[in-house]
Amino acid sequence: MKRSHGLILMVAALAFAATVALADDTPNASASTSAPAKTVHHAKAAAKTPKTDINSASKEDLMKLPGIDDATADKIIAARPFKTRSELTSKNIVTSAEYAKLRMLVAAMPAPKSASK
Repeated sequence: MKRSHGLILMVAALAFAATVALADDTPNASASTSAPAKTVHHAKAAAKTPKTDINSASKEDLMKLPGIDDATADKIIAARPFKTRSELTSKNIVTSAEYAKLRMLVAAMPAPKSASK
Protein backbone atom coordinates (compact mmCIF):
# COMPACT_ATOMS: atom_id res chain seq x y z
CA MET A 1 0.00 0.00 0.00
CA LYS A 2 2.79 2.47 0.87
CA ARG A 3 4.45 1.81 -2.48
CA SER A 4 1.32 2.83 -4.43
CA HIS A 5 1.02 6.06 -2.43
CA GLY A 6 4.63 6.91 -3.25
CA LEU A 7 4.02 6.24 -6.92
CA ILE A 8 0.94 8.46 -6.92
CA LEU A 9 2.87 11.29 -5.27
CA MET A 10 5.72 10.93 -7.76
CA VAL A 11 3.35 11.05 -10.76
CA ALA A 12 1.58 14.11 -9.32
CA ALA A 13 4.90 15.88 -8.75
CA LEU A 14 6.03 15.17 -12.32
CA ALA A 15 2.71 16.39 -13.73
CA PHE A 16 2.98 19.61 -11.71
CA ALA A 17 6.57 20.18 -12.85
CA ALA A 18 5.56 19.71 -16.49
CA THR A 19 2.67 22.15 -16.09
CA VAL A 20 4.96 24.80 -14.57
CA ALA A 21 7.54 24.32 -17.32
CA LEU A 22 4.91 24.71 -20.06
CA ALA A 23 3.31 27.73 -18.38
CA ASP A 24 6.69 29.47 -18.17
CA ASP A 25 6.95 29.97 -21.92
CA THR A 26 3.28 30.65 -22.60
CA PRO A 27 2.24 34.31 -22.83
CA ASN A 28 -0.14 35.16 -20.04
CA ALA A 29 -3.44 36.73 -21.06
CA SER A 30 -4.07 38.39 -17.70
CA ALA A 31 -1.24 40.93 -17.74
CA SER A 32 -1.75 44.38 -16.34
CA THR A 33 0.57 47.31 -15.77
CA SER A 34 -1.80 49.46 -13.70
CA ALA A 35 -1.06 47.94 -10.29
CA PRO A 36 2.38 47.78 -8.69
CA ALA A 37 3.98 44.35 -8.56
CA LYS A 38 3.85 42.51 -5.23
CA THR A 39 6.28 39.99 -3.82
CA VAL A 40 4.83 36.51 -4.29
CA HIS A 41 5.35 33.87 -1.62
CA HIS A 42 2.80 31.30 -2.72
CA ALA A 43 1.64 29.89 -6.07
CA LYS A 44 -2.04 30.76 -5.42
CA ALA A 45 -1.11 34.35 -4.60
CA ALA A 46 0.92 34.53 -7.80
CA ALA A 47 -2.08 33.55 -9.89
CA LYS A 48 -4.08 36.47 -8.43
CA THR A 49 -1.29 39.07 -8.66
CA PRO A 50 -1.57 41.37 -11.68
CA LYS A 51 1.35 40.79 -13.99
CA THR A 52 3.55 43.47 -15.50
CA ASP A 53 3.71 43.24 -19.31
CA ILE A 54 7.38 43.50 -20.23
CA ASN A 55 6.41 44.53 -23.78
CA SER A 56 4.43 47.62 -22.79
CA ALA A 57 5.29 48.58 -19.21
CA SER A 58 6.86 51.98 -18.61
CA LYS A 59 10.37 52.24 -17.23
CA GLU A 60 8.91 53.28 -13.88
CA ASP A 61 6.63 50.22 -13.77
CA LEU A 62 9.52 47.91 -14.65
CA MET A 63 11.62 49.42 -11.85
CA LYS A 64 8.91 48.46 -9.32
CA LEU A 65 9.76 44.80 -9.96
CA PRO A 66 12.25 43.14 -7.58
CA GLY A 67 15.84 43.44 -8.78
CA ILE A 68 15.05 45.72 -11.74
CA ASP A 69 17.11 48.90 -11.57
CA ASP A 70 17.41 51.80 -14.00
CA ALA A 71 19.91 50.05 -16.29
CA THR A 72 17.99 46.76 -16.38
CA ALA A 73 14.73 48.56 -17.18
CA ASP A 74 16.52 50.25 -20.11
CA LYS A 75 17.77 46.84 -21.32
CA ILE A 76 14.24 45.39 -21.19
CA ILE A 77 12.83 48.31 -23.17
CA ALA A 78 15.64 48.10 -25.76
CA ALA A 79 15.15 44.34 -26.24
CA ARG A 80 11.41 44.53 -26.98
CA PRO A 81 9.37 42.77 -28.24
CA PHE A 82 9.50 39.58 -26.21
CA LYS A 83 7.58 36.47 -27.29
CA THR A 84 7.88 34.86 -23.85
CA ARG A 85 8.91 36.10 -20.44
CA SER A 86 11.76 33.57 -20.33
CA GLU A 87 13.50 35.62 -23.03
CA LEU A 88 14.64 37.88 -20.20
CA THR A 89 17.29 35.24 -19.51
CA SER A 90 17.92 34.06 -23.07
CA LYS A 91 18.59 37.66 -24.15
CA ASN A 92 20.95 38.04 -21.15
CA ILE A 93 18.93 40.81 -19.52
CA VAL A 94 18.62 39.14 -16.11
CA THR A 95 20.32 36.16 -14.49
CA SER A 96 18.51 32.91 -13.80
CA ALA A 97 18.33 33.80 -10.09
CA GLU A 98 16.81 37.20 -10.87
CA TYR A 99 14.36 35.60 -13.31
CA ALA A 100 13.22 33.16 -10.64
CA LYS A 101 12.06 36.17 -8.58
CA LEU A 102 10.34 37.80 -11.58
CA ARG A 103 8.81 34.82 -13.37
CA MET A 104 5.42 34.93 -11.66
CA LEU A 105 5.24 38.74 -11.73
CA VAL A 106 5.70 39.38 -15.45
CA ALA A 107 4.10 38.44 -18.76
CA ALA A 108 5.02 38.98 -22.40
CA MET A 109 1.82 40.00 -24.11
CA PRO A 110 1.72 40.18 -27.92
CA ALA A 111 1.18 43.59 -29.47
CA PRO A 112 -2.47 44.21 -30.34
CA LYS A 113 -3.25 43.58 -33.99
CA SER A 114 -4.31 46.75 -35.71
CA ALA A 115 -7.27 46.70 -38.05
CA SER A 116 -6.12 47.62 -41.53
CA LYS A 117 -8.53 48.80 -44.20
